[in-house]
Amino acid sequence: MVAPSPWFLTSENGAAPEPATRVYCFPHAGGNPRTFLDWQPAMGRDARILAVCPPGRGHRFREPALPSVAALADGAAAAIALAATDDRPFLLFGHSFGAALAFEVARRLDAVRGLAGLVVSGCSAPSLLPTPRVVRTARLEGRAFTEAVGFFGGLPPEVVEDEAVQELLLPHLKADFRLVAEYRYRPAAPLDVPVTLLNGTEDPHVDAVALDAWTRECATEPGRHWAEGGHFYFEGRPEAVTRVLRPLARAAASATPAGDEYVELI
Repeated sequence: MVAPSPWFLTSENGAAPEPATRVYCFPHAGGNPRTFLDWQPAMGRDARILAVCPPGRGHRFREPALPSVAALADGAAAAIALAATDDRPFLLFGHSFGAALAFEVARRLDAVRGLAGLVVSGCSAPSLLPTPRVVRTARLEGRAFTEAVGFFGGLPPEVVEDEAVQELLLPHLKADFRLVAEYRYRPAAPLDVPVTLLNGTEDPHVDAVALDAWTRECATEPGRHWAEGGHFYFEGRPEAVTRVLRPLARAAASATPAGDEYVELI
């Protein structure tokens, strides 16, 4: 079973056997980690979804938020490494801002036994971050910020039209945009683990050139998958992501040496 940690949210049933593979999911800027738990039924017995919740968000709202992408990656990587002590394989998945964060976590865990792959969704290669549009958006306030964020999609109409709702819901989104705007890429050795790119065919923020640059971060050519839709192509269609995650989870489980069979002691 997954060791309790404030970093992770899961819908696991304590009475059910633990799936062989875990998938740690990192939300987009301002995203609610709990939405990933809705994907668990589509993953079936192939993997356990664990949503990553950093300090200052969700049930951790009383904790001070971490000041940088590097600090977030350090904290998440340490928590995942601690949970990986039972040698189960695991994947990292992130969308948009969450993809950049998952990449930094993968760098920190590249030598950790069990890391079976990184799946990045809706995100330009890290060497191209932050994009000029994100930097400009992070500097805006009020209505101008809301309208600029509308380019990416994902904001419900009630948020766009109601300033009172914006004041309640947008602070975390603004904070995340600032984190991305302050992100500084550091050249390093390519990741040894497989990398998979997943993107919407009509995403206005991520083009082919931005995806091609991912190759310099990978020891082997990354896999590429496309889904119909824009930046938030998976809204209302979790299968757009789970159809990619499930085979990767099964492959990770089957690649585990027989001598590492998982046994839970009671």
